Amino acid sequence: MHRIRWILILGWLILIASLFFDPITPPLTEPSNTLSPFKLDPNVCIKVQEVCLQEQPYPVGARIFWAAIVPCSIFILLVWGHEFWRRICPLSFVSQIPRTLGIQRRYKRVNPLTGKISYKSSKVKKNSWLARNYLYLQFSCFYLGLCTRLLFVNTTGWVLGSFLVLTIICAIAVGYLYDGKSWCNYFCPMSPVQKIYSEPRGLLTSAAHQTPNKTITQSMCRTVDSQGEEKSDCVACQTPCIDIDAERSYWTDISKPNRKLLYYSYIGLVFSFYFYYYLYAGNWDYYYFGAWTHEENLLNTLFKPGFYIFDTPIPIPKILAVPLTLGFFGLASYVIGLKLEKYYKNYLARKKIAIPKELIEHRMFTLCTFLVFNLFFVFGGRPTVRLLPISLQYLFNALIIFVSTMWLYRTWGRSPQIYLRESLAVRFPKKIRKLRLHNSWYLKVRSFNRIKK
Repeated sequence: MHRIRWILILGWLILIASLFFDPITPPLTEPSNTLSPFKLDPNVCIKVQEVCLQEQPYPVGARIFWAAIVPCSIFILLVWGHEFWRRICPLSFVSQIPRTLGIQRRYKRVNPLTGKISYKSSKVKKNSWLARNYLYLQFSCFYLGLCTRLLFVNTTGWVLGSFLVLTIICAIAVGYLYDGKSWCNYFCPMSPVQKIYSEPRGLLTSAAHQTPNKTITQSMCRTVDSQGEEKSDCVACQTPCIDIDAERSYWTDISKPNRKLLYYSYIGLVFSFYFYYYLYAGNWDYYYFGAWTHEENLLNTLFKPGFYIFDTPIPIPKILAVPLTLGFFGLASYVIGLKLEKYYKNYLARKKIAIPKELIEHRMFTLCTFLVFNLFFVFGGRPTVRLLPISLQYLFNALIIFVSTMWLYRTWGRSPQIYLRESLAVRFPKKIRKLRLHNSWYLKVRSFNRIKK
């Protein structure tokens, strides 16, 4: 995994470098390059507010990043789960550089009894403002990131490259200031997205709660000793930790108000982000043909009309239209989510069906993830998918529906009680055996293995 992470981070750095200087890929977009799927078609007029874009050959780095890499990450989160993504995430990797180089910030600690001096690395305090409100902070950064992408980052290579470099610097800085995976758990703007698509578990995620005690599970921090064996390197920077047991973290925090804000408003943010391309250009060709990945002079459009509806420009500057659109739809979907949850509770009360509050919220969140995953892939990656043969496009659609349906089937029936019973089924028999009790009478001469089955 360490070598794989190095390969991925080097690939990411090459992509970032290509955003600043790329003499290789522009020929792939030349209209005369008949072998390239990225070639521009001079006979196609892509209109933005009824004006044809003047498309020129362009580097494909931004297009690959937005229309291929980002959709792949969403697919990975739902299928292989949080543990796989955290172990390959480039930002998670670079955030550990200060610890690996031994330059992480440490503070002096004096034992009041012995006077012995030791040096400890910093952790986010459990009762601090950050520990209580980190999800609000991350979600706010995610919202600002979406607005920044639509306004500045989408098409201009050096702006996108600078944005990614700044993000890397922030991850390294947090890794210097705090121990463990503090960047991932408390600061990363992608962390809320990871929670939505990977909790309570991915389609092929391992079950951490069904492993023996003292096992290195999922994506928990680890190191390799002199014998080449993995050992835990956890510093307890967050409890419960999503890297140790994602499902336990999910059930522990499911009733917190920030989870409803996250799940319900995320649907509106995803929808409005892609719908804004239509509201701005007045057609869907602007998005589906990928013209937004190489639009010339994007920064010059900031104070031009941000909406073009019914063939009429609306005199609201784009720099205001973007945050207003995303904020309105995000707030609207949050309110709708709360209303639907209330209706569901009233329906169960009328039917006299007693269901724990956590299970109701779990089912609502599960439906949100199922809907937003399919909604995302109505748009996400389509500028790349449309370049494939029509048969492969249908196969891609079938794959998305199949994967999301299987995930819904496996997740809908989960509950805190099932999780607890599965945990006890692994750990409780071992504790009984350690007591050396004569338990054959209680078990009716049955073995523990048979009881577990």
